[in-house]
Amino acid sequence: MTQSIAEQSVEELGGEGSVLARQRRDHAELECLMGLYESGRGTREERRRTLKDVVQLTFSHAFAEETLLWPALRRLAPDGEELTARVESEHQRINDLVTEMERIGADDPRHDELAAEAFALIRQDIRDEEDLLLPRLRDALDAARLRRLGSVWESVRRTAPTRPHPVVPRRPPANAVLGVPLSAFDRARDLLPAGTRAPRGRTLVAAGFCLAAAWLIGRAVRRGR
Repeated sequence: MTQSIAEQSVEELGGEGSVLARQRRDHAELECLMGLYESGRGTREERRRTLKDVVQLTFSHAFAEETLLWPALRRLAPDGEELTARVESEHQRINDLVTEMERIGADDPRHDELAAEAFALIRQDIRDEEDLLLPRLRDALDAARLRRLGSVWESVRRTAPTRPHPVVPRRPPANAVLGVPLSAFDRARDLLPAGTRAPRGRTLVAAGFCLAAAWLIGRAVRRGR
C-alpha cells in the first residue's frame, strides 16, 4: 500500500521545494487556522480575520491543484480520474458552503454551523489528498520533477482566486479562463476589512465577465468539433 505523504520525511517527498512538501505545509497551516477559529479565542474581528485567512488559502490552494496537479494525476495514474473526481466534488461542496456563508453574513446563527461543515470537508479533503492522491504523484515522478512542479504550482497558487466562485468550472482550461481574471477582483476584496461584502456593482461586473467568458469557451468548443 502506498504510504501517505503525512508519514514521509521532507527528503522522501523530494525536498523543501517539492510540490508535495508545499502541499503538506499548506495543509498544516489550514489545520492551524481552523483550530484557532474553532477555539473561540480572540475578538470578533480577530476571528473574522482568521476565517478570511482560511478561505483565502483554501481557494487559492484548490485552484492550483485543479489547474496543475489533478490533470497530471489523471495522465499518470490509472485511477486518477476517479480520485480527482472525488476531491473535485469536495472542493465544489466547500465552494457552495462558503458562498452561502458570505451570503448570509457572520451575524446569522447558521454561519458557524456552515463553517463547521466546511472545515469538516476541508479536513476530509486533506486526508484524501495526502493518503490517496499525492502518493500517486510521488510514485510517478522523481525528486527533480516534483521540485519543478512545485515551483510552477506555487506561481499558480499566488495568482489564483481567493474566494468561492460557483460559476467557475473545476477543470482546465475553463477554470483558468474564468478564474484567473477573477483573481484580481478577489485580491482587491482581500484588502478590505474582514467581513466586508463586495460592492454590488463590482459583483455584477465580475459575474458579467464570467458569463461572457463562458460563452466564448462554448463557442470555441463548438467550432472545434
